[in-house]
Amino acid sequence: MLNNLFEFLAHWGIAALSLWLVSFMFHGITFSNKQSLFVAALLLGFANAIVRPIFILLTFPLTLITFGFFLLVINALMLLLVSALVEGFKVSGFWTAFFASIMIAIFSFLIGLFIFQSGGHPLLIPTQHGVMV
Repeated sequence: MLNNLFEFLAHWGIAALSLWLVSFMFHGITFSNKQSLFVAALLLGFANAIVRPIFILLTFPLTLITFGFFLLVINALMLLLVSALVEGFKVSGFWTAFFASIMIAIFSFLIGLFIFQSGGHPLLIPTQHGVMV
């Protein structure tokens, strides 16, 4: 149970860090405060876990015809959805969301490489009697 909490917090932190880094790259993405950043990261995770699979299922023929390119559009739509729901988090338009969602995926992947080791476990925490996972 505690391991699941660490994993959830790690993923949430990775999403927040990725959003924060992307806000420096794209002037069209802004956060009014830290709370809006963390709420946006949390809602983006929920949108990607719940809403995104429904969109993928409904648009599967279009995704198939475009050889998967339409998945990038769905990622941008998830970012725009979160910006519409979170007060203090603004995305200026579709193309900003499109390219920002690509960068968020890249940053999340790279940061995740440092935080998660093989097997999907968070960094191992050394203790006196061994290693705590």
